Amino acid sequence: MPDSGSSGRPAGTLMMIGGNEDKVGSRLVLAEVARAAGPGRLVILTLASMEPELQWETYYGLFRELGLKDVVHVQAQGREELTRTDQLSCFEGATAVFFTGGDQLKITTKLGGTPIYDRIRVMYKQEGGLIAGTSAGAAAMGQMMLMSPDAEGTEKHKLGRAFIMARGLGFIRDMVIDQHFAQRARIERLLGALAENPGVLGVGIDEDTAIIVRGPCFRVMGSGAVYVADGSHISYTNATQGSPDKTLCLFDVRLHVLSHGTEFDMASRKPSRPDPANS
Repeated sequence: MPDSGSSGRPAGTLMMIGGNEDKVGSRLVLAEVARAAGPGRLVILTLASMEPELQWETYYGLFRELGLKDVVHVQAQGREELTRTDQLSCFEGATAVFFTGGDQLKITTKLGGTPIYDRIRVMYKQEGGLIAGTSAGAAAMGQMMLMSPDAEGTEKHKLGRAFIMARGLGFIRDMVIDQHFAQRARIERLLGALAENPGVLGVGIDEDTAIIVRGPCFRVMGSGAVYVADGSHISYTNATQGSPDKTLCLFDVRLHVLSHGTEFDMASRKPSRPDPANS
């Protein structure tokens, strides 16, 4: 569940994108980021990227074309750069941030515990702002995040080969997010994470697809699917009993596959059918 603001007002909006969003056609997902950002400043953070300038140029051009007039860039090779006052001043008047893709561990190790991280939390929790992220930027939003230990290969079904967990940014509780989901066949590592953390929702997001979280529900947008795995009724798993070379065994996982326009209530853990007028 997303955090609510300390003032009691609803928290802002989270938007997690599965990566490789359409940049040349209708640009449905990015257009929604621009719409949700409103008239204020959008801050693009390329902390995860090996090519921050290229990503900045790409997204700057796209968001300008989509009507945003105030778009600024924050990048950093290390944590110390995120303590500079000029970096913090980029958030003056900001109503939205957008995390680009790359390596999610770079986001958390650079940003966690910095004044910029605190400013983003205030923007989201108290000012009703938007936090959006694509690919690694989406994966980093939960309290815990999924990563592959090595290059993804043919033994992702093994207990010790599928994934590792690390602490995320903590913008949403009780959810583990994975991205490029169908395209990179990541069902094994999402279910493995669920086996070790049955109380969380496992959410796998396809490319060019997003979930938009506001309050206790999220809505699906885009051309792909979103896979929601609910482990609250797991009756058996060997996740803590076998060696790393054993194959994962897991009973009684509930799986929902959602498409554009569908909603999911995170409190009741129930999906709802899309409105035919919007699907």
